[in-house]
Amino acid sequence: MSGSGGAAAAAVSSAPPAQDEGMTWWYRWLCRLSGVLGAVSCAISGLFNCITIHPLNIAAGVWMIMNAFILLLCEAPFCCQFIEFANTVAEKVDRLRSWQKAVFYCGMAVIPVVISLTLTTLLGNAIAFATGVLYGLSALGKKGDAISYARIQQQKQQGDEEKLTDTLEGEL
Repeated sequence: MSGSGGAAAAAVSSAPPAQDEGMTWWYRWLCRLSGVLGAVSCAISGLFNCITIHPLNIAAGVWMIMNAFILLLCEAPFCCQFIEFANTVAEKVDRLRSWQKAVFYCGMAVIPVVISLTLTTLLGNAIAFATGVLYGLSALGKKGDAISYARIQQQKQQGDEEKLTDTLEGEL
């Protein structure tokens, strides 16, 4: 058993490192903190959702608890030290691009709301969805500076003026 675990760890460590994609250290920590808070929110709301006799609420609550576990596993593997594969999963998730994490986290947060649209599911999944939104915003990249934006606008304006003069000369 230890031979297969060692081979898996060697395969994980030989893979290329995660790309920064222009994320600053504080934004990366903000995303992680949001993921941990989203996991806590999902777990608490999922437990409250399971205290009912309606089967759809129970299904949504179980899904929310599963979301909480996956968020903790991906964003804070030190919280799951009792699980052998936690670090391996966290390393694989760290290699994903920001837009992939965004789609995954937002998709996980939307499913319980679709199953049972209640205030508990909406509020419980809001922070988990916000984590996906934060990762999605980081995938868009940094905002351009004013100088390059002004240069682009000037080039567009010059192009429009040339087209207009060509059109006016053609009419005369």
